[in-house]
Amino acid sequence: MKITVNGRPLEVEGTKDLLTTCLSAGIEIPHFCWHGDLGSVGACRLCAVRVHDGPEDTEGRIEMACMTPVREGQRVEVMDPEAERFRARIIEWLMVNHPHDCAVCEEGGACHLQDMVVASGHHRRRAEVPKRTHRNQDHGPFLTQEMNRCIGCYRCLRFYRDYAGGKDFEVLGAHDRVWFGRTEPGALESPFAGNLAEVCPTGVFDDRWWSRHYARPWDMAETPSICANCSVGCNITLFERGGTLRKAQNRTHGAINGSFLCDRGRFGALAAEAARPTHPTRKGAEILWTDAIAGARALVACGAVGIGSPRACLETNFALRRLVGEDRFFAGCGAAEAALVARMAAILRQGPAGIASIRDIERADAVLVLGEDLTGTAPRAALALRQAARDAERRLAAEKGVPEWMDAAVRVAGEGRRSPVALVTPLPDALDEVALWPLRRAPAEVGAFGQAVAAALRGEEATPEARAVAEALAAA
Repeated sequence: MKITVNGRPLEVEGTKDLLTTCLSAGIEIPHFCWHGDLGSVGACRLCAVRVHDGPEDTEGRIEMACMTPVREGQRVEVMDPEAERFRARIIEWLMVNHPHDCAVCEEGGACHLQDMVVASGHHRRRAEVPKRTHRNQDHGPFLTQEMNRCIGCYRCLRFYRDYAGGKDFEVLGAHDRVWFGRTEPGALESPFAGNLAEVCPTGVFDDRWWSRHYARPWDMAETPSICANCSVGCNITLFERGGTLRKAQNRTHGAINGSFLCDRGRFGALAAEAARPTHPTRKGAEILWTDAIAGARALVACGAVGIGSPRACLETNFALRRLVGEDRFFAGCGAAEAALVARMAAILRQGPAGIASIRDIERADAVLVLGEDLTGTAPRAALALRQAARDAERRLAAEKGVPEWMDAAVRVAGEGRRSPVALVTPLPDALDEVALWPLRRAPAEVGAFGQAVAAALRGEEATPEARAVAEALAAA
């Protein structure tokens, strides 16, 4: 499909909205509410551009790029004077109640609102009315809130409630008194609440640890890293200043974590920072790291062994094995469990089974989970399974002509349909609400259910529940 943007011809996909298409091509269009993983809702009205349907359409019209599908022969003018005035007024309205506290705001220097204000040319406040003020809420040990900075983009609500399935976060009020938070103060219950600090384009939500150990973005050193708290391997960025870890953020990886982290991955490294000795090079009550390593090597020389743990991260076990030597390292589990792990690893290496990426999980037609508490052991995979459960909803919306990127419309047109997800666990699971079959089985019976599903796939006799799950898997 061919379109023209600012006089530049582009060859693009015809399945995306205009804003996504332009950003992918390196053409900047101001925006707030749009998010690559959350879709389009047209809440902020900042992505206004002039759109011409073809050569014969000389006048065109102002449209919101995030809500406009790409069409053959389209001509788009981002810098159209009327579109620029439209965007400038939107920014001015948003800033009427903003506290203008960039000098003390944690997001200063890394704030999307700052960028958009500069891009729109807004530099003078004309409104003389008193600013609206909100009372902030305590959201627990991880996040701070400064609601007076809110611009009502709805990103926080769309992620927390629609994407992550949280139930204790709402939008309250109306008009210019819209407010986002809980009905009562208290820690947010979702294991993905920390993402609010990243999806918010202003400084409404921020990491509490960073607020206490603050450093400006340009004063911190960045280091790319991998989260070691579960087997998913989410990509993160660590920020350090003065020998202190100040912040951990998501590092986008399309096939793994996408744009989001679980709270364990975001704040786990900070917990280790809080627990470590504050002066690791000072003698006395603190232990020198070099002395600790030398002492460990001396013990190894005397015949000590290293006992790892299946509950520790891969990197920790590897470091211990390298310290003591492969012959003196033990996995820390029984021989039977070690044999099972070795067998699973061999099957994964040789096939036909493979390891699904997070994106694979999100696009799965059907899912069977046997005995695993995904939210507890691999939270990012659990978040992906929530998206997989919406596949039937997206298909129904597509049949009605609603494109997938139009998120709010998809949720209405999809009528709440859910894809076949079977959870076979001993106890109630956090994902039960998205499962078509939330099944409870004793630990010893979980494997038997998997065998019954396999038997049904081979055409053998099985229980009605196992047969229903097998039919869903066979149709996937």
